Amino acid sequence: MKIIVAGKGGVGKTTLSGTLARALGRAGHRVLALDADTNPMLGVSLGLGAENTDLLQGVRQGLESGTTEHERSTEGFVERFGRDAPDGVRLVVATRIDRPNPGCMCCGVSPESLMRELEGNGVVVVGDLEAGIGTMWRLNEADADVVLVVVQPTAKSIEVARRALELASERVREVIVVANRIREDDDLEMIREALGHEYDYVLIPEDAVIGEADRRGEAAIDIDDHAPGVLAIVALADRLAGVSAPA
Repeated sequence: MKIIVAGKGGVGKTTLSGTLARALGRAGHRVLALDADTNPMLGVSLGLGAENTDLLQGVRQGLESGTTEHERSTEGFVERFGRDAPDGVRLVVATRIDRPNPGCMCCGVSPESLMRELEGNGVVVVGDLEAGIGTMWRLNEADADVVLVVVQPTAKSIEVARRALELASERVREVIVVANRIREDDDLEMIREALGHEYDYVLIPEDAVIGEADRRGEAAIDIDDHAPGVLAIVALADRLAGVSAPA
C-alpha cells in the first residue's frame, strides 16, 4: 500500500506522516517513510532526532563532492541512503529532480517515481510530499493507493487543499481529507463547507502534546501515545492497515 500525504506547508503533514508511519510499524507492517519535502524534517517526527535527520542530508554533500558512490537501483538506494527509525520504519529522502534523466536513483529520484518503483514488495510506503501541489500534478494511478490531504481551518490552507483534492481525485482511487488542529465543531464545518461534503473526512483535534513535540524536536507518539491527536492518527493508521495486512 502506498500512502501520500499532501497539503500546505505548516498544516502538520510531516507530524501526521511520522506518527502514521510509526503506528503502522507498531501494527506489524514493514514501513518505508519517504520524505519528499524541500525541507526534509520527517526524521524528527519519526523520532530520529535532529542530528540523525541532518545526517541524511550529509549524503547529498558526499555525492556532490565525489566521496560517496552512486546507486542506480531502487533497493540499493533505500538500503544505502536510508536510515532505520523506531518501530521498524525505514526513512529515505527523495530529492527533487533537476534533470529529467539524472542517470541514477540517488542523484534525482522524484517521489512519484520512487513510489511507483516500490510497488509490490510488501512494504507500506508513507510519502510526505513537498508543501503545495507541485508533486500532485505529476501523480498517476500507479503512484499511490491513498492520498491524505491535510488541511487546517484557515483560508490559505483550505485553498491549497481544494486544489490538491481536485488533482488527487482525478488520479488516485481513494482520497481522504485530514482536518487537523480542530478546536471546535465550527472549525470542521468551515472546512466541509469550503471543500465539499462529498469527501471522506478524518478529524485530528488540537493537541498540546503534538505542539510540545514540535518544540522539542521529538516524535509526538514517544511523548504520549495516548494524547488525543496521536490517538486520532493511530485510528487512521488502523483504518488504512485494513487495506494491507502485515507481511
